[in-house]
Amino acid sequence: MSTTAMDTAAGTGRTERLPSAWSLGLVRGALEVKQFFRLREQVVFTFAFPIVFLFLFASIFADSMENTGSTASQHYVASMIASGIMATSFQSLGISIAVERDEKVLRRLRGTPMPPAAYFLGKIWLVLVTGVLETALLLLFGTTVYDLELPSTADKWLTFGWIFVLGLTACALLGIAVSSVAKSAKSANSVVVLPFLVLQFISGVYILVDTLPHWMLGIGALFPLKWMVQGLRGVFLPETAAVLEPAGSWEFGHIALVLGAWCVGGLLLCLLTFRWKNRGES
Repeated sequence: MSTTAMDTAAGTGRTERLPSAWSLGLVRGALEVKQFFRLREQVVFTFAFPIVFLFLFASIFADSMENTGSTASQHYVASMIASGIMATSFQSLGISIAVERDEKVLRRLRGTPMPPAAYFLGKIWLVLVTGVLETALLLLFGTTVYDLELPSTADKWLTFGWIFVLGLTACALLGIAVSSVAKSAKSANSVVVLPFLVLQFISGVYILVDTLPHWMLGIGALFPLKWMVQGLRGVFLPETAAVLEPAGSWEFGHIALVLGAWCVGGLLLCLLTFRWKNRGES
């Protein structure tokens, strides 16, 4: 078969249409998911890491928070769900794509008839599957161990849904973009993990927002994680808990605007920066 949209089958005289980028993306996504679950150490680390940190912080800071109707443990559950979403998207893609580029996997894929969009769709499917599983595990752990209450209205579940989708999309696009910053697979961990770790501290994941300096919160507010954390607290905590937020409210409209802007900005960064080869390769 040739690489054109319509090929003539040898000896038959009839034309056959190549699979669409969407169909190939589904196939590629299934392959990505299978490869992910074959690496047991990676699976355990990906899903256990947020739960272990949640257990540590929520157990150490487990006191009730005055005038909020909630406990510090419940705040940490909501915050770690946001962190887990970013870990399975930004961190996962930022490192894995850099490794694939260094190992010439991207170069080989670029030389096949597969549309480039199919490769990225495959990554998005992987991020969606792992993000859903990570969130489900954290919710199960939080409701079982720390009495986190699940949303009781359709509106709150809808809010949870759009925060999850916008946050996952924005972080996945940023992960794809940041993968081009690393010069090699060896430097990918440093390039991706360090900023992610810093963001977790200044976005209210590990340290409650009412104890963070305002200048740190201001820096954190420039990035999507802070808004994901705040939005998910608004979904899972009572309205009285909003008193701890800098604005005294959940600011769902502001959250939607910021995450939507990061989706657009992340897409532009991907288009401008993504490379199929390492720097200096011909």
